[in-house]
Amino acid sequence: MRILTWNINSIRLRAPIVLDVMDTLKPDILCIQETKTPDETFPHAVFEENGYDHIHIHGMKGYNGVAVLSRLPLRTRQIHHRAGREDCRHIAVEVDVAGLPVPLSIHNLYIPAGGDVPDVSVNDKFAHKLDFVDELTEWFPAQISPDAPAIALGDFNIAPLEHDVWSHKQLLDVVSHTPIEVEKLTRMQNAMPWVDAMRHFIPEDEKCYTWWSYRNRDWKASNRGRRLDHIWVTPMLKPLLKSCTILTEARDFEKPSDHVPVMIELDL
Repeated sequence: MRILTWNINSIRLRAPIVLDVMDTLKPDILCIQETKTPDETFPHAVFEENGYDHIHIHGMKGYNGVAVLSRLPLRTRQIHHRAGREDCRHIAVEVDVAGLPVPLSIHNLYIPAGGDVPDVSVNDKFAHKLDFVDELTEWFPAQISPDAPAIALGDFNIAPLEHDVWSHKQLLDVVSHTPIEVEKLTRMQNAMPWVDAMRHFIPEDEKCYTWWSYRNRDWKASNRGRRLDHIWVTPMLKPLLKSCTILTEARDFEKPSDHVPVMIELDL
């Protein structure tokens, strides 16, 4: 079973490259963030024509938005509001999977970016980001047993490890890698505890990125990346992890997202 996450930065603009990735990686389920479209203008037909008949979306005009595109029937569909706002950042589905004792739950998250200044006293966006993570830290253990099959994935907008960024020292005061963000995301991970599926395959002392800024004219030459996209699994799924793919070449697509797709495969 292949499950993919990707911040697409406008699903209507970039539907063609999503189809290209579907054809290349053949995921069973895609979890998309930053769709930037209300539900009524989501391009359902484009994906249904290519075998993704089961779709769960929650979007808004111009900002945020999350979607799940699946070949497999969705047993349940949920929308969750976080930190006192209804800004389309968390949806969940359940899927019946042969080999698992209960349905697999998948949580598609788009954690707020947090603005530019890592100071809650002057930056409400940063305060909202920290509140969002704190709420998930308490919510997940109350809702999901660590013995159940569950996945949390998406654009977390935090690069927690030293080698998740191109320069640990230079980014310590840059939003996405500040000590308080790293501390809170680590607490969220340990609260379940979640298994970092990407780092299950890629050692922590090895550089690993999923995002490169549009500001870098030659992203590949400068390689100033960050690992902002994550896939976490509950412990019972850890023995089933088969592979992890980071489709770095997607950053070179025509009109690319600044994020690239990340996919795990479970041996079921």
